[in-house]
Amino acid sequence: MLGAAAARGRGVALEDVAKRGRDGITGARPTGEIGFSVMRGGGIVGEHSVSFVSDDETLTLSHSARDRGLFARGALAATRWLAGKPPGEYSMRDVLGFTSTP
Repeated sequence: MLGAAAARGRGVALEDVAKRGRDGITGARPTGEIGFSVMRGGGIVGEHSVSFVSDDETLTLSHSARDRGLFARGALAATRWLAGKPPGEYSMRDVLGFTSTP
């Protein structure tokens, strides 16, 4: 979602500028590219960072989950929210109240 917002802010389609893997590629990214990368290992449960980088500075937003129970509680909250809803397709945006659903 943040990648899509960054692309919208630039007035471009995310699918035109997204690069989802570096696969050993080193060096600077091409101008305008929005890069995504993944790191998994050890006891990392959930670490997510978004960096906005220029030649002179970096702004980083990050989130760290210390226990998988956090995700289980979210799934249970979504299940409680879904109870009694008509059949359909829902997302966490609905569960969190970011959209108007029946």
